[in-house]
Amino acid sequence: MSDQAARGTVDWRQTFAARARAEGGDAIAAIIGFAGRTDVISFAGGFPDPAAIDRDALAAVTAEVATAEDAVGLQYAATRGLPSFRAYLAERLEAQEGRAVADDELLVTSGGIEAMQLAATTFLEHGDVVVVEAPIYLGALMSYASHGARIEAVPIDDDGLQVDRLNEALVRGLRPKFVYTNPDHQNPAGVTLSGERRRALVGLAARYGFLVLEDVAYREFTYDHRPEPSLWSLDPEVVVQIGTFSKILSPGFRLGWAVGPPEVVDGLAWAKQLTDQCASAFTQRVVEAYGRGGQLARQVADATTLYAERCAAMMRGFDAAMPSGVAWTRPSGGFFTWLTLPDGVESAVVAAEAADAGVAVVPGGPFFLDERGRGHLRVCFSRATTAEIDEGVRRLAAVLTR
Repeated sequence: MSDQAARGTVDWRQTFAARARAEGGDAIAAIIGFAGRTDVISFAGGFPDPAAIDRDALAAVTAEVATAEDAVGLQYAATRGLPSFRAYLAERLEAQEGRAVADDELLVTSGGIEAMQLAATTFLEHGDVVVVEAPIYLGALMSYASHGARIEAVPIDDDGLQVDRLNEALVRGLRPKFVYTNPDHQNPAGVTLSGERRRALVGLAARYGFLVLEDVAYREFTYDHRPEPSLWSLDPEVVVQIGTFSKILSPGFRLGWAVGPPEVVDGLAWAKQLTDQCASAFTQRVVEAYGRGGQLARQVADATTLYAERCAAMMRGFDAAMPSGVAWTRPSGGFFTWLTLPDGVESAVVAAEAADAGVAVVPGGPFFLDERGRGHLRVCFSRATTAEIDEGVRRLAAVLTR
């Protein structure tokens, strides 16, 4: 060891690869950091409510898996996943999507974010084009940026991704490797892609030869109507659906899936061998048992009702208390609403003042590639009780009224 290293004077960050010096990680850490705080009402992190989990049932199936004679849950799994869990997952997807899932179309992943990273590893060379929504889920943005992608952002509105704007870019010659979209109750804006735009998007993918990565993290939390058809169900030849149990069951399981064209899934499976090699066999067995016993379906139904009530409480609070000039989205599902502030009001300043007032929200900057987020706030209602929502909205509105 050199004298300099021994003295601790080396700036190790300067030796990091460029991808590790990219911005964004601190923003995610800050959002997650609010999870354990008790001194503020948190509208920050997109966390499911543990109150929705049947903990007794989960404890029972966990004990069964831990003590099973075959001990399958205590060993490594195949890279693509345990056969029994893959069968359960295929059955569940078929019931939801109305389309059978072939064995070579499915990969079990360690959460949804891993599937995004696997797609980046499989497809992206430095300078390749990726199209994303503006605003976009920060984890996806970081993943693609870390692979040196040239990221092109297409705006959203109340009906989701503006597919006509994407079409215009394609006509001008843009050729993305893939388009990433979070079409159902989007993170961060809470909007949902319309049925007409869904069909147009997969049509463009087929015509121009790019892949669509469909992130369905919040799809099952659609409040009072049937969700729009998934992009994967509309055209499984050009879409990879990325799903996760983090929202519908628990983030602690770190379990998800990717379903898409067999040759694409082959590539993702290859990339997974470069990371964790396999998702946890133990959690696969637990989730399968919890799901086959009917507890997961009940949990999703109960949680959807819970989140719908909290969303309604937040909308009532905004309608009653927000000052003139503030606008917000009205979600039909999911965890989030998106506030647009009056011209000249800085979201980072508002977020700091709101934290001082005892309510945590996320400024919009990290969800954009440019300065457009400065006038927006992401507000999450999934984890706060209705009483906390009432008080938190009052505090936030007071900050915005100053």
